Amino acid sequence: MEPIVERGRYVEELPVGAVFLHRPGRTATEADNVLFSALTMNTQALHLDAAFSATQPYGRRLMNSMWTLATMVGASVAQITQGTLVAQLGLSDVTFPAPLFAGDTLYCETRVVDSRLSASRPGQGVVTLAHVGRNQDDEVVATATRVALMWCRPTAADATPTTLPTETP
Repeated sequence: MEPIVERGRYVEELPVGAVFLHRPGRTATEADNVLFSALTMNTQALHLDAAFSATQPYGRRLMNSMWTLATMVGASVAQITQGTLVAQLGLSDVTFPAPLFAGDTLYCETRVVDSRLSASRPGQGVVTLAHVGRNQDDEVVATATRVALMWCRPTAADATPTTLPTETP
């Protein structure tokens, strides 16, 4: 039996209108918020200072919105772009219509908005993806449009033999 290699999808496997639900969800933690904020040098008190945040409109620390965006896009990798992405070309229309807090669970989905072959890069295509993140109450907490340069399905002429490690008893 041939080994199964997990991968994303080629351009031809991303029809316009397709919706991918990325499961399981990801429960946001205090550690995620502090570590991500520290790694990105974001010292915003709304993410780090519980006493200050308690005096603000939401009454508690907010998850760093860039963590929310990165996690939402990251949730799509296994199903859509793992091994089939050439490059991310851009992000636009990023919104955070509701807050996400530590303890909330982020559920993500992606809809294919557009897909076309590249005019200048044979064997590649440009795919536009609309990402939506919702919390456990189905409230939209983040949206983003992403444009990705993706590989097309290889033809027999493009195929090169690959060697996988074998197990020895």
